[in-house]
Amino acid sequence: MAGRESESAHAASGEALTYPFRGEHQAGIVTPAQDRLHFAAFDVTTRSRAQLIALLKAWTEAADRMTRGRPAGEIGPVEGAANLPPDDTGEAIGLSPSGLTITFGFGPTLFRDAGGKDRFGLADRQPAALEPLPHFPGDNLDEMRSHGDLCVQACANDPQVAVHAIRNLARIGFGTVAVRWSQLGFGRTSTTSTSQSTPRNLFGFKDGTANVKAEETDELAEHVWVASSDDARAGWMAGGSYLVARRVNMTIEVWDRQPLGDQESFVGRTKDTGAPLSGGGELSEPDFSMPGHDGPVIPKDSHVSVVHPDHNDGVRILRRGYNFVDGTDQLGGLNAGLFFLAYLRDPRTHFIPMQLRMAKMDALMEYLKFTGSALFAVPPGAGDGEYVGQALFA
Repeated sequence: MAGRESESAHAASGEALTYPFRGEHQAGIVTPAQDRLHFAAFDVTTRSRAQLIALLKAWTEAADRMTRGRPAGEIGPVEGAANLPPDDTGEAIGLSPSGLTITFGFGPTLFRDAGGKDRFGLADRQPAALEPLPHFPGDNLDEMRSHGDLCVQACANDPQVAVHAIRNLARIGFGTVAVRWSQLGFGRTSTTSTSQSTPRNLFGFKDGTANVKAEETDELAEHVWVASSDDARAGWMAGGSYLVARRVNMTIEVWDRQPLGDQESFVGRTKDTGAPLSGGGELSEPDFSMPGHDGPVIPKDSHVSVVHPDHNDGVRILRRGYNFVDGTDQLGGLNAGLFFLAYLRDPRTHFIPMQLRMAKMDALMEYLKFTGSALFAVPPGAGDGEYVGQALFA
C-alpha cells in the first residue's frame, strides 16, 4: 500500500491531479511532495470529548471533499441562503484540486495537560513515544511557534488551495479549537518519490538526496510506519507515523559571505550537482574514509557525515520540508529558512539521537537557529465511513 497514493493519483486528459483522502495511510506522507504548504497547529478549547469527536468527524468530511476539488461544506460558497454565512469561504472557486493532501496529527497535550491531567479520557492510550521533544542545544524556541494539541498539514501545487484548506478547517473548528501557530512554505526541500528531482534549500544546495522514497516499501515499514507491536497501549497508531516539525531559521546573510569551498565542506556535497565530496554523482554513496589534504575529504563535522545512516545506527527518516521567507527581521535580515517536517516510526530512535548529534557536531549549526518545535502522532488513514483517529476514541 506504500505506493497507493502515487498509483491512485491521476492526471488524465481534462482531469486535475487528485490524491484520495481515505486509505490505509493518510495522504501527504509518501505522496509525491507538492510545491506548497500551509501547516497549522491548534489548541483544543473545549473540555467536551463529544465536541472533539464531532470536530474530527466534520474535519474528515471537509478534507475528503476538498481533496476531490469540492467545497469544504455540502452547500458551497455561493449556493446557500443570502442571510447565512457560506459553508465554504470561496477563494478556491475555479481552482483545480492541485494535488491537495490534508494530513492530521495529535500532540502530547491532547492526552494530558501541562499538569498531567487527563483531558478527554485518552491518557491511558497515549503512545510512550509521544512526549514533548527535549530542548536541544542550539534551540531558541518561540513557545507560540511550538507544540499544539492538533495539527493539520495541507500540501498542494497551488498556494491558494493549501491556504483555503487550512482556513476552512479553522472556520469549521471555531468554538472547539483555536489556531496556535501556522506556517506557509514554498519550494519543497525534499523528494518523496523516485519520479521527482532533488530540490534545493535556501543555502543553494540540493536537499533530501538520501530521503526515504515512496517506492522503498521495506524501508517505509522499517523506518516510517508504526507497527501494531510497537506499543501495546497504542495499537490505534498501527499504520500511522510520528511527525516532527521544526522551524529552522537560516542566517542567510552570514552564509552568503562564506567561500564556496567552505560551504561545500560544511555540507559535504558539491553545490553544483549535489555529489558527495568523495566523488561520483548525486546518488553516489559517500566514502567517509577517503583521505583529503587535512583529514577525510568529507569532513567529519559536515552535515552529510553527521546525519548519514552509517553514523546513526542505520536510521532513516522521510522528510517533507519546505522553504519559508516570512519578511525581514528588525535588523533588515531575511526571516527565512527551512520548515523541517519528518515522518518516522519512533522519535526516540529515529530523531532525538540524530538531532543531538547535529547539535554537538554539525558544522551547519553555526548558520541555523531553531525557533519552533513540535511532535505529533499521525494516526493511520480513515476508511470509508470512518473519521481520522476513530480507533483512538473507540
